[in-house]
Order: sequence, then structure tokens, then C-alpha cells
Amino acid sequence: MISAEEIEKIARLAHLSLDEQEKQRFAEEVGRILDYVNKLNEIDTNHVAPLSHTLEINNVFREDKVKPSLPREEALRNAPRKDDSFFHVPKVVKK
Repeated sequence: MISAEEIEKIARLAHLSLDEQEKQRFAEEVGRILDYVNKLNEIDTNHVAPLSHTLEINNVFREDKVKPSLPREEALRNAPRKDDSFFHVPKVVKK
């Protein structure tokens, strides 16, 4: 079981203020959670391969295909500001 002092330390680190009744309640709740985790640690997982996801994941990206691009004039047609053949945007990098 986790002590009320440990709960108080955790609460202080989380910038929470708890009264004595809340400290006791959280100590019991966290204690039950830790008991459950300890119970899970008893399961034999020696023959279980580690996995990063519970479901089989396939790459959903499409294959790259070369296609004609948008003509520059059409791309720039609705630009609020343009400079020759480029979009004109405000500078965002400071020196």
C-alpha cells in the first residue's frame, strides 16, 4: 500500500492541495492500481513476442507516380502577393 506521505509528495509535485480525507482516499486508490499492476507482472510473457501495436498495420501510403504539375501561372493566379514567379510571403526568420 502507498502511504499518505507518498501521496502528499506526489500531490506537491503535481501542485495539488489535498485534505487528509483526499490523501487517504487516493492512497487506497493508487494502492489498488499498484496491486493490479503487480498482478499483471505475475503473467508469464516469456513466449510472447514484443509488439508495438495490437493490430497488424499496413502502410496506407500510395505509390509515388509522376504526374504533370500545376502550371506556375495557375498556381500564382490567386496569390495575394507574388514576385515574378514566386509567392511573396512575410519574413519569419530572425537574424
